[in-house]
Amino acid sequence: MPNFFCEYCGHKATSISSLTSGSCPRHPNGPNRGKHKLYEGSEKSKYACKYCGHSNSTIRDLTSGSCPRHPDGSNKGKHAPML
Repeated sequence: MPNFFCEYCGHKATSISSLTSGSCPRHPNGPNRGKHKLYEGSEKSKYACKYCGHSNSTIRDLTSGSCPRHPDGSNKGKHAPML
């Protein structure tokens, strides 16, 4: 059975509908001010940030850190997984 992940926080769900129906604690508009967003890439052993290249073994761990090259400014946003 495939897994589906949130691009913002790495939350894992077994269906797209169950993933996108929940509030996301790391949503760009603020904690729980939006729904989880489907990560459209495939499952990988390492996930890299599309802004700075930092990598981690899970989306959850990757998106928990501030990104020094975020478009909003240095450390003004979280790492975002590349597809």
